Amino acid sequence: MNPDFACPRLFAALDAAPDGPHRTFDTGPSTARSAPPAVPAPAASPSAVGSWAFRRIPVTVFGINEPTPGPRWRELFRATWPAYRSWYLSEGDAARPELDTAMTMLRRHLPELVPTHGRLVELAGGDETAARMLTMWNMPAFLPACSQAVLTAPTPALCRNYDYSPDLWERTIYTSAFTGRRVIGTGDCLWGLLDGMNDAGLAVSLTFGGRPGAGSGFAIPIVLRYLLEVADSVEAAKDLLRGIPVSMSYNLTMVDRAGNACTAFVSPGAAPEFSPAPAATNHHGTVPEYPERARTLRSVPRLDHLTTLIADAPDPADLVAAFTSDPLYNRAYGKAFGTLYTALYRPVEGTVEYIWPDVTWRRGFCSPGDTRDVVLSGH
Repeated sequence: MNPDFACPRLFAALDAAPDGPHRTFDTGPSTARSAPPAVPAPAASPSAVGSWAFRRIPVTVFGINEPTPGPRWRELFRATWPAYRSWYLSEGDAARPELDTAMTMLRRHLPELVPTHGRLVELAGGDETAARMLTMWNMPAFLPACSQAVLTAPTPALCRNYDYSPDLWERTIYTSAFTGRRVIGTGDCLWGLLDGMNDAGLAVSLTFGGRPGAGSGFAIPIVLRYLLEVADSVEAAKDLLRGIPVSMSYNLTMVDRAGNACTAFVSPGAAPEFSPAPAATNHHGTVPEYPERARTLRSVPRLDHLTTLIADAPDPADLVAAFTSDPLYNRAYGKAFGTLYTALYRPVEGTVEYIWPDVTWRRGFCSPGDTRDVVLSGH
């Protein structure tokens, strides 16, 4: 996986499906982890600012509302599969599990998702490699950064920044009802989620947990999807996490409509650890296990900033203001450490706001398919 790879002219026809305007883009080959469904990007526009070369990065974000997988998901698959396949097999076919093994793990640990997996494989044309990848069992590693925090009073809210490379961002906000429960969130790996909320009022977000290494388990986007499909509260989500093997270390911060909140630290081969901490960045606990990695990501200063902020009982507007400012807002896009979006989930209202410097996009469970063009600025 090369975070500096610039994906050329990647997306095709998501909006050609019935619930969106007709808008077609060319596709091209890619070796990136995820071919983002974006408008073809013109050359970046650098400007000298002190010793930094800033550039403007235009992207299109796609809002998809498709209760069960259908033509919209199929177009997403067609547009992104060449890049996903290249990434999935980047360590060789033998490094990935056989389909029988992956399906056994899916049935054992995430059984409610098996029917949807079958429908996705059908839409993917029965491709065996796609069927393996869509289980998300023993996937290649990827390490997004991120910051996240929750408020429990006077009304629950979850706010997060997703920090990564624009070239490796799927750029979808997916609203679905795959198992009958309505779920909205930021898409990844074709049907996983980076953050999201369900109609029971549970909101969950992930950050990399700072512990290196990987083991046998599920990629975290499908775990987050599973929690939101099955759990209706923080306590129910905690119970589910105790039985799900994960492939890498992550922090999952969650809040429910009743104002219950926690941060779960999950890692390969270990039981999840639960903390009342209302915020997380990119290390485990208050003192990093791996200080150099935490220093590279400025994880401790970001968490300290969030801890101080939450102690002052901010309202959601205060939280958003902090997440869209230093030290939480990051601009190192060329190093895969730029803030791609800020999201504010409101479980009581059932809405999420996606915030960029010049655009705010509010979506709910009934919002139709749509797009937003945004510009990221950084270096």
